[in-house]
Amino acid sequence: MKPVLLSWQFWALLSAAFAALTAIFAKVGIENVNSDFATFIRTIVILCALGLILVATGQWQPLGSVSGRSYVFLLLSGLATGASWICYFRALKLGDAARVAPIDKMSVVLVALIGVAFLGEKLSMPNWLGVMLIALGAVLVAYKG
Repeated sequence: MKPVLLSWQFWALLSAAFAALTAIFAKVGIENVNSDFATFIRTIVILCALGLILVATGQWQPLGSVSGRSYVFLLLSGLATGASWICYFRALKLGDAARVAPIDKMSVVLVALIGVAFLGEKLSMPNWLGVMLIALGAVLVAYKG
């Protein structure tokens, strides 16, 4: 049996828990703050925390050890992350966290579709059913009736 710390499921569940806390803390934190400035503060905190983790754990890599292709895709990923955060904080500023977060999680559906279309990933029928249920669930949770 592999250790829990080497399990992708463990880290994915932690990610979900922290994402939930992100929505709640951000909703309270942006109450009297411009959403873009709030995103800026959040980004500085993340940058500092991750820098400390890299140095403390000895995981810092020489910049030359990263391929050009990796740099291009990491740059694109960073731009997409920034755009996602800006949109997310603006949505939180305007709407309820309980409705914004499920729509944000529609990214799960988009990742499945893009992964199949462009990365050659395969999903079974139960996987596709789960993707459809996530989409339906997000819409139902976001519905204000």
